[in-house]
This record gives sequence, C-alpha cells and structure tokens, in this order.
Amino acid sequence: MEQRQVDWPSFGACIAIIVLVCVPLAAFPEASGKLLQSCYDLIAHELGFLYLLAGIGAMVLLAWLAFGRHGQVVLGADDTPPDFSTYSWVAMLFCAGVGAGLLAWAPIEWAYYYDAPPFGAEPASSEAAAWASTYGIFHWGPTAWCFYCLPTIAIAYPYYTKRLTHLRFSTSCHYFFGGREETRSARVIDWLFMIALLGGAGSSLGFSTPLIAACISRLTGAANGFALEAFVVGICVAIFGTSVWFGLRKGIKRLSDINMVLALVLLAFMLVVGPTVFLLKTSLNSVGLMLSEFVRMNSWTDPFTDSGFVESWTIFYWAWWVAYGPFVGLFVTRISRGRTIRQVILGMICWGSLGGALFYMIMGNYSMHLELTGVLDVSGLLAAEGAPSAIVASLDHMPAGALVIGVFCVVCIIFAATTYDSASYTLAAAATRHLAAGDDPPRWHRVFWAVALTLLPLTLMYVGGLKVMQTAVLVVSLPILLVGVLMSFALVKQLELDHRFS
Repeated sequence: MEQRQVDWPSFGACIAIIVLVCVPLAAFPEASGKLLQSCYDLIAHELGFLYLLAGIGAMVLLAWLAFGRHGQVVLGADDTPPDFSTYSWVAMLFCAGVGAGLLAWAPIEWAYYYDAPPFGAEPASSEAAAWASTYGIFHWGPTAWCFYCLPTIAIAYPYYTKRLTHLRFSTSCHYFFGGREETRSARVIDWLFMIALLGGAGSSLGFSTPLIAACISRLTGAANGFALEAFVVGICVAIFGTSVWFGLRKGIKRLSDINMVLALVLLAFMLVVGPTVFLLKTSLNSVGLMLSEFVRMNSWTDPFTDSGFVESWTIFYWAWWVAYGPFVGLFVTRISRGRTIRQVILGMICWGSLGGALFYMIMGNYSMHLELTGVLDVSGLLAAEGAPSAIVASLDHMPAGALVIGVFCVVCIIFAATTYDSASYTLAAAATRHLAAGDDPPRWHRVFWAVALTLLPLTLMYVGGLKVMQTAVLVVSLPILLVGVLMSFALVKQLELDHRFS
C-alpha cells in the first residue's frame, strides 16, 4: 500500500478544480452560460483551424509509427504476452472511448445536418440526406480515434519501456522530464489533464443522462425532468462505483464484455426487422462518400460561406476527442501491455471506427428512414422536444418498441458506467504517487472519483443546453492541444534515441 499512496497535491488540485468550476456555474447559471458561449465563439472562430491541423498531423504521425520501423516495438518486455484477449481489449477501449455519448448522437445527429447541411447543399434535399448519413461516421471515425491513439502511444511507450512507477499524462513528456516527474511543469500538465477529463467526461454524461431519463420516462410513465436525470446519475454512480471497486478484470472488463454483446444484438435486431435494404444501401453510399471526400472533410474550414457548420460540429468533435484523448490514452495504456505499437494503432483506429460506424449506419439511418418516408417527423420532434424525445419516439416505431427501448436504455447505462469507471480509475491512477505496471490504485480512491465525477455533469445539466456542454469541451481542450505538440515531439525523439541503431 505504501507504494500506491495518494499523491495529495494532485488529489487536492482536482478537488479544487471541481469546486471552482461547479460552484460558479450553479450559483450563476445564466451569466455562466453567456460567458461560456462567448468563449466558444472566440475559440471556435479564431483558433478552430488548429484543431483541423491537429487531426491531420495526428493521422500522419500515427501512419509513420504504425508502418515504419517502430511499429514492431513491444509495449513491455519482448516476451510479455498481452494482458487481455483481443475481444476484451477492443471492448474495453471502445466502451471507454465512446461511452453512452455515441448512443446519444448516433440515432439523431443526421437530423442536424439534414436541416443545415455542409458544403452549401440545399436543406432537406437528397444531397443533404447523403451528407447527413455520412458526417456522423466521419466525426466518430479514423480522425477521432487518432486523437485517442496518439496519447496512448506517447504514454504507453515510456511507461513500459522505461519501467516507470507512475501512470500520468505527464508520462507522455518523459523525454523532457527524465527522472524529474515531480517538477512544477509536470504537475501543470497533469492538472491540465484533470481539467480536460472533468470537462470531457462531464459533457459525455451530460449528453447521455437526459437520453436515459427519457427512456425510463417512456417505460415507466415517470415525469421527465431534472429530478429524474439526477436519479439516473445516481443509478450510474451505483453501477460504476461497484464496477470500479472490483477493478479492471472483475469489474470494467466484465461490464465491457457484456455491453458489447448487448449492443451488437440490438444493432442486429434493428438491421433485420428494420428497413434492411435501405440501411445497407445508405451505409454503403455513406462509406463511399466519406472515403472519396475524406481529405476535403478533414481540411474544410468554410472560409467563404461562413455557415458555422465546421465550428458547430467538426471543431466541437475534434475538441471533444482532444479533451478525452489523455484519459483514453491512460486507460488504454493500462490494458495494452504486451502489444506492439502497430497493433495498438491499427486496433484502436480500425475497431474503434468500425464500432462507431455501425451505430450510425443502423440507428441513424433507421431514424432517417422514418423521416424520409413520412412515418415520423423526427426533425420536428427534435426542434420541439429535443434530441432525447426524438430518439425515443424513433425507437418506439420498431417492432416490440418497448423492449427495444428497454435494451437501448440498459446499453446506455452500461456504456455510461464503463466510461465513468474507466475515468475514475484513470483519475485515481493520476493521483497515485507510485503505480507500477500491473498495479491498481486503492479501491477507496477509485470509488471516490466515481462519485466526484458526477458533480460537473449535474451542474452542466442544471445550467442547461447542448451548447453549454459543447462549450465546456472546447474550452478545456485548448491547453491539451498545445501539450499534444510537446507530447508528439517527445515521443518521436525518445523512439529515435532508443532505436537509433536498430
């Protein structure tokens, strides 16, 4: 236990961050909402192009690492077998990386693009529909997973090859710090990570909780509102508090394995009993459109029409992935011992992108089919009652609608739980002074963060609005974007130094 003692400066700093952020937001919700909106406009419009450049840069660097001479480097000793099976590894990284946020967006995101499409397309046209079914796959696709994968390699390589006894975001800059990981600069990087994780994770639960509450309201008849949303958060806390208490193998791994099966069964059911031919044709068309326009979509800044599409969506998503990246990197580092750099990069990008695409191809295109055939005015419901109500109404049109909503709700809850127990595990690891490969933070420490992490999403939901949560993500991601440049440089220099004669 002495080797896993709490790093009280990091612990105290994170608590202070939670208090300093949540109290003003809760005390002055209207003023806070306006201030956050001003920050969003400033960053998105003046600095948004930096996020696009970061996405392109991450893809180029990871391609060089995966297919170059460093791709065969093993994270750990050369004879170390992987800690987890490929299925469990994919399930855990996917559940940690996407969580219930994916289910909050996949069924309904197309509607925003259909009514306000990119590239000057006519709203509600066939061209708008094509882009609407494609852009969600793009936003949750390879570029997103590159934002997750780069911190993973930058943290995992020095952690395993240098046999470090601490697992923190500052580990990614080990080349600069050497044996001086307790310096003020390293502390600042770790504190920035904690801020980003609180903002990213807080927004993720803020997106998914109203959806879970809407499902419960439909199934039970309970009044939907902030009280029910707070109750949902309590359910999630109980689940992921229990999961994180049992640790990686007995808690997080089992939940992730179970949820992957449930999610795949749900998607298969929707594909078979839904408009199968439409779903398959639309999905194939979307993949082809994304592949043919991939470079354009990654580099489009919309400099001439100033439609706001890039700032509202692509830059928001890239900021979300940047804010979440260090957390996913730390967690995937913990479960990736024994795998090569190439296996981690290709596994995260390919499996992660495929998993996200399946939800958009089936859930999103099914909902779009209801709109296009006139069965349900999904766009009208979205505008009048919000995304959660529109999603539930769409699922209700499935055969055995109540059962589908019930399974969907369970998958949402477990996704939220696996995301948050992964986040609480990562925060506990970052606030532990010594944590060698294979060790876990103390149980009480993990459970404490499982509870503390709920404060920000509750506050964001109280302040209210999709834009507030989008803004929180963008603001907290900017410092991490800058650290990412140092992290990338440190990784390349360390690899070249260690393998200059290989």
